[in-house]
Amino acid sequence: MDDLREHISKLRSEFSKMKLDESMADSDPVNQFAAWLRAAMEARANEPNAMVVSTVGADNRPSARVMLLRSFDHEGFIFYTNYNSRKGKEIAVNPHCALTFFWPEVERQVRIEGKLSLLQPAVSDLYFMSRPAESRLGAWASPQSEVIGNRRILDDYFEKVKNNFAGKEILRPEWWGGYVLNPDRFEFWQGREKRLHDRLVYIKHANGWSIQRLAP
Repeated sequence: MDDLREHISKLRSEFSKMKLDESMADSDPVNQFAAWLRAAMEARANEPNAMVVSTVGADNRPSARVMLLRSFDHEGFIFYTNYNSRKGKEIAVNPHCALTFFWPEVERQVRIEGKLSLLQPAVSDLYFMSRPAESRLGAWASPQSEVIGNRRILDDYFEKVKNNFAGKEILRPEWWGGYVLNPDRFEFWQGREKRLHDRLVYIKHANGWSIQRLAP
């Protein structure tokens, strides 16, 4: 472990591919995000829609996990999960959330903060039915975030659920669905040389968005 710690302390990457200044930034942060996501996809970033979803529960302890962004527009950013999971329980008591995207291929990071609300059931139904059958069965089979004795229990329950749905349509369980984050803050980070990175933050106001530069 000592060798590993020493190795980590010496890891260095220089960032010099691009820059970000106010004259280049779109006045609308959603449009700016779309442009950066498209650039990450064109750079063949691995899972470009992967994001860290950070929540805080009633105990004031933060928790974070990697999830997939499934849709976004000017109404908000959408992901789906089990409402009874740890994140779901935390969101129920504290709907404020942060999303973090990191695309090392283009040396960029985006942080989005805002408040979550439940999607309309019809929207969650539509997305759920677009998923592969085994993914839908998995949503029924997994008591997400609960303690289970071993893997066999999960596999056995999946088979039970699969048999129960044999010949039937696999509809969305009531405890599974989507959230939409309505953003009020974006931060766009572009890696730069000498660790003097570019950081532009968008803050939402009643009449639109303001843009400020932050020190790295």
